[in-house]
Amino acid sequence: MQLDPKGWFTEVCKEGGLAFSLAIREKLHAETTPYQYIEIYQTETFGRLMVIDGFIMLSGRDNFFYHEMMAHPVLFTHPHPQRVLIIGGGDCGTLREVLKHDVVKKVQQVEIDERVTRLAEKYFPELCQSNDDPRAHFHFGDGLRFVAEAPANSIDVIIIDSTDPIGPAEGLFQASFYSDCQRLLGEKGILVHQSESPLIHLDLLNKMRAEMKKGGFPQVRTLTYPQCVYPSGWWSATLAGHTLSCFRERDATAKIFPTRYYNVDIHRASLAVPEFLRQTEESS
Repeated sequence: MQLDPKGWFTEVCKEGGLAFSLAIREKLHAETTPYQYIEIYQTETFGRLMVIDGFIMLSGRDNFFYHEMMAHPVLFTHPHPQRVLIIGGGDCGTLREVLKHDVVKKVQQVEIDERVTRLAEKYFPELCQSNDDPRAHFHFGDGLRFVAEAPANSIDVIIIDSTDPIGPAEGLFQASFYSDCQRLLGEKGILVHQSESPLIHLDLLNKMRAEMKKGGFPQVRTLTYPQCVYPSGWWSATLAGHTLSCFRERDATAKIFPTRYYNVDIHRASLAVPEFLRQTEESS
């Protein structure tokens, strides 16, 4: 990561041998929390930008791809998702999308760093417009501990809206954590976890799917979508459960809330698997 004298923020992806840059007008905020270093920038064309430990978390211009695809496919796959748990998601964009579903009765969000949420409220208020919804319950603490201590069969959908598998988020990518999630969900629940770029992080994606199966989930399916501020511009999320074939297509078609990317055709298309990814799935 660097900000050069001409005002370009650059994130270098060493494992992919590439970098991504955004033209910056000014730095709006920077602070070191007990967990990480958070920066907020005003960009020239992508709105405001949140960066954590040098990695781009979101921009005002394109975050809707990620937030919609982390929320709506899994919620329209579960037959009746009333109780939702979000691990991470401190910017609250995924929470906003989840709360668009009237069937959802309660959402618990567990974010380890409260400052992410407070900064999102200040600099990305459009993502936090549902934070006062009475169905939303915030817990600022360790997601691993929360899941380990929560009662069995108490959640319908778990959304793991985590950062990269380093630092505080590393434990969220392991079989022991997925096993705890399986206990909370029971046989009817579904989990979805952001799973990086299929092009650059294929080894990690394959390891995640293997860890999910070790943790007790017999079925896994990876969906993909564009995300230009993340390495390669192509991102993924992976569903895990006992049955992932129940797409409530009629409900998705008749949804009464607005989206900018997600619709029924996008849902179907996102699950289409390119050959190189299909081959790794079949061999796992």
